[in-house]
Amino acid sequence: MNATQAAAPLTNTGLAYRSDGYRNYVIISLMLLYTLNFIDRILIGVVAQPIIEEFRLQDWQFGLLSGFGFALMYTVMGIPIARLAERMNRVKIIAASVILWSLMTALCGIAGSFIALLVFRIGVGIGEAGLTPAANSIISDYFPPRSRARAIAIYTMGITLGGVLANAFGGPITELFSWREAFLALGVPGVIFGLIFLFTVEEPPRGYADPPTATKPEKMGITETIREVSGKRSFWINMIAAALVAFVGYGVSNFQVAFFQRAHEMSISEVTLQIAVPLGLAASFGAFITGYLTEKMSGRYPNVVAWLPGIMLIICVPLYWIGLTTDSVGIALTALLFAAVLHYGYLGAQYTICQGVASPQSRATAVALFLFIVNLIGYGCGPLVMGIASDLLMNADLAASQYAAELTGQICKGKPEELIAALGAAKTNACLTASAEGLRWSMIYIVGLFFVAGGLYIYVCKTLQQDLVAKMS
Repeated sequence: MNATQAAAPLTNTGLAYRSDGYRNYVIISLMLLYTLNFIDRILIGVVAQPIIEEFRLQDWQFGLLSGFGFALMYTVMGIPIARLAERMNRVKIIAASVILWSLMTALCGIAGSFIALLVFRIGVGIGEAGLTPAANSIISDYFPPRSRARAIAIYTMGITLGGVLANAFGGPITELFSWREAFLALGVPGVIFGLIFLFTVEEPPRGYADPPTATKPEKMGITETIREVSGKRSFWINMIAAALVAFVGYGVSNFQVAFFQRAHEMSISEVTLQIAVPLGLAASFGAFITGYLTEKMSGRYPNVVAWLPGIMLIICVPLYWIGLTTDSVGIALTALLFAAVLHYGYLGAQYTICQGVASPQSRATAVALFLFIVNLIGYGCGPLVMGIASDLLMNADLAASQYAAELTGQICKGKPEELIAALGAAKTNACLTASAEGLRWSMIYIVGLFFVAGGLYIYVCKTLQQDLVAKMS
């Protein structure tokens, strides 16, 4: 049986679909596609500093390029593609999406201007919009409710694994060649993976793994989906909390490599291999172990899916502050490793709660609505606000320096060797110091929002059980 076969009618057996081995193949395949998704999405943050220097961008312009430019079409296209996923073959939709975003990523490597790069990034966003809503819908049909937290946690490991691979390959390729070759090398393989997925993964019957007691609605339009979730407080609290975490997470991750290059004077390959890769692995571990603990504990603590990541988010804040303020690379890495484990534990929770409160025939649309807000606020605004704050704080630092009358943020943009030739060593040093400190403190201030997000995840426990369609216990 292959992906081209039509799905069977809604059955609500309460059983897992197909064999253990095949389900594992499906979830690993989806995780690999999500990994590719985030390789292509995160790569621009890995090569941030070379792009900023080549095009002489302000940090807010790079925030627009890496965040809002991508997120706008990603969020806008997510809902109509999700509506297709409610009615059409989800495997085909996912495969087509993978091929599109991979081609657009490769085209980023030939962009000759800021505008061209922005256009190709918009194309990447359109392609990537087709994966997660359809993938969540498929997962809920392969796995019964109690197993979904672990399955979704495995799927969401693609977020952090994508970051690891984007850094592990993107940094060294950029240093050996240029940022352009990095986009070409990491974009093209996605086309092959998309085709493999198309011909080896089966479209499951909708609602198959839901228990017989679960709601069995007729096909639902977007209006009906909004009406269904509008009265479920857990959906909206989860969405706000996840949006805040994404706001901070995307803002930090898109400027993380640039921060270590500026503040610790490390090369791009040093940052990616010594800092970013270990942090990505720690984040992957955090996502997996939280999903594992949630599954093990859900029988005794039904709300563990919400309160566990909430506590973890609160605890990670002081660790981030230590990692960002210290002048020691070793201390910074140690603190940030623990922070990453705690930070990314929320990934499985956000999807588990989101699709858990939606009926089988509306899950893809519910996830798309969820992602519309989360990504518009998180990915769209996080890097942009981080860039704006960085520029403002950099200009404040320059205004307080002895070169206040001569230097501005725009004057200070460019490659270090070009700045030395134009401004001299002393003024260049003032520029580089202000650039590093502006970015450092913008990251420190914004990370504090994790306190609010953690509190919201704990608060969602009040309404979660009454809102779930199928209980986890």
